Amino acid sequence: MSILLTGGTGKTSIRIARLLQNTNMRFILTSRQGIVPEPFTGVKFDWYDPATFENPFAIESNIESVYLVPPLGSPDVIKALKPFIDLAVEKGVKRFVLLSISTLDAGSPYMGKVHEYLISLGVDYFVIRPSWFFENFITLHLESIRDRHTIVTASGDGKIGFISADDIADLAFDALTRAESYNTDKIIVGPELLSYDDVAKTLSDVLGININHTRIGADELKRMYLGFGLDERLDMLVDLEKSNASGAEEMIFAHPKRFLGKGPSSPSWRQTRMLGKRSGTRNCIYATNCWIL
Repeated sequence: MSILLTGGTGKTSIRIARLLQNTNMRFILTSRQGIVPEPFTGVKFDWYDPATFENPFAIESNIESVYLVPPLGSPDVIKALKPFIDLAVEKGVKRFVLLSISTLDAGSPYMGKVHEYLISLGVDYFVIRPSWFFENFITLHLESIRDRHTIVTASGDGKIGFISADDIADLAFDALTRAESYNTDKIIVGPELLSYDDVAKTLSDVLGININHTRIGADELKRMYLGFGLDERLDMLVDLEKSNASGAEEMIFAHPKRFLGKGPSSPSWRQTRMLGKRSGTRNCIYATNCWIL
């Protein structure tokens, strides 16, 4: 058996790859250029280029499980993923593990449509619905923190259970390799509920300088993301920050049953939400290794 990890250079897939390597399991990573970190095997794969969909099966004929990392923010995610999912099923893939978002139930826009489609196929599946990645502070927010000592968001006072990519990778590894599929979705949040003000304070304490949180509106956020070259992801990211400001993530942290998908669930796993092991403070300390302030 072999496992295919799409999004092979992303935050979670590369961590899953290391876990699979440690257990000597066969796997392939994908990237749009076909280049992945050594010593892993990589293949060229692009969600927007169906001509690349056959590539993984050309080098590995016995792929049984696929980790799906959709193109973030695509206005029609299901249109991009459905042709590949259909091909994978034809090629003998038995299980799909989808990386979605905490606030997206089956049938919701974006990844929610893919979630719904997997249920309709009757295949083994698992949908991971994480809160916001703590690693965003060393990617998306890195420049503003390092150069201007501020975190810029449209999330207002909204609180979030920031989750570590390591916790997501642990869960995905389990879902991909266990004998019996979960056939459900799972919300995963970090162990602490934090506002961006809280994160700024922790970073200030850890780094020994004053880091603040700059609140902006949705229109200004759009302009900022366009400046980052994130036009493809623009609408979804803005929508998510607006939902943060309205308290959606805080509600999920406190009352996850209200947001749990309605697909068939495994009777052996009845918890509606799981907490990650890595705390926000731990991640702030880790992140200091990435900054020169």
